[in-house]
Amino acid sequence: MWAAPRVTLYPPPSQTRDRGAPGRMREIVVFSGSSHRSLAERICSALGVPLSPSSTTRFSNDCLQVQLGANCRQRDVYLIAPLVPPTQESLMELLLMIDAAKGASAAQITAVMPHFAYARSDKKDASRISMGGRLVADMIVAAGAHRVLTMTLHAPQVHGFFSVPVDHLTAIGVLADHFRDSDLSDTVVVSPDLGNAKTATQFARLLGLPVAAGSKMRKADDRVVIDMIVGDVAGKRAIVLDDEIATGGSIIELLDRLKDFGCTEAAVACTHGLFTGRAVERLEGHPMISQVVTTDTVPPPATAWPALKVRSVAGLFAEAIGRIHAGESISSLFDGVDPTHAPPQPALFS
Repeated sequence: MWAAPRVTLYPPPSQTRDRGAPGRMREIVVFSGSSHRSLAERICSALGVPLSPSSTTRFSNDCLQVQLGANCRQRDVYLIAPLVPPTQESLMELLLMIDAAKGASAAQITAVMPHFAYARSDKKDASRISMGGRLVADMIVAAGAHRVLTMTLHAPQVHGFFSVPVDHLTAIGVLADHFRDSDLSDTVVVSPDLGNAKTATQFARLLGLPVAAGSKMRKADDRVVIDMIVGDVAGKRAIVLDDEIATGGSIIELLDRLKDFGCTEAAVACTHGLFTGRAVERLEGHPMISQVVTTDTVPPPATAWPALKVRSVAGLFAEAIGRIHAGESISSLFDGVDPTHAPPQPALFS
């Protein structure tokens, strides 16, 4: 029988700070799209404000219409809508919510996208190919968003696609906290590819661990080849860190190579656990996997399994929203996560 994975809230709501006058937070209005309402509810609970009602209806010609059910006039409006499957509907719903808030005279509109799916379309790597990340960023700004709040974009350059301020959160501190009380002897952090090695190195520094990386070549959306592991993994347990798991193809390919290079077992950690297609079947049945740790930036899979652990980033988003509203620093949220605040770490390449 299916049971929802246990969600651990980080940080606890009690850790969010009081920002002065009781009426201060009443100036914040939060709405949720239909893609992940439970996350919006957790964010509002941690923030200490109600989740305002909204409705999305579909006309007979398949067009969507959004209506916001609370006063937005001269308010600070936050629209929580991760772009998750069905991604095109999630995007269109967000655009309509932004338009509705703009038409209702909102003072500031922030698009809160815990997962920005189009971040993977970030470069022209073939002739006459579209670059969806930049196009969607333009659409969100054109609809009327004044600011974007997101987490763990697929590539850093996507931040620059937006012509409005972007607050880019990271979950590596949340994921690292999950492993702090574990036995980490003979453990190495492994990045699936060299492009993610910088983030993996930051994560490894938080845990005081060495780091390794795979050399990956993508053949198709769901098919990759990893022909080399850079770093020592022989006789060690691995914590595989990736930004996103969709079909699980990259992770399975990496685990097979790790086994070839003498790795004994692996925990898998990611920010965005989409688990599409046969991902659950692939991960649940793999003999090397001890656990899979993800966050609630996207809804949990319809079929969970005992090894799946979900850490909530609702408290982190709530704190970020409170700081944006109060004009406070967002970067200071990550003091200790930035590598300059972490203990010394051996270099990936020597």
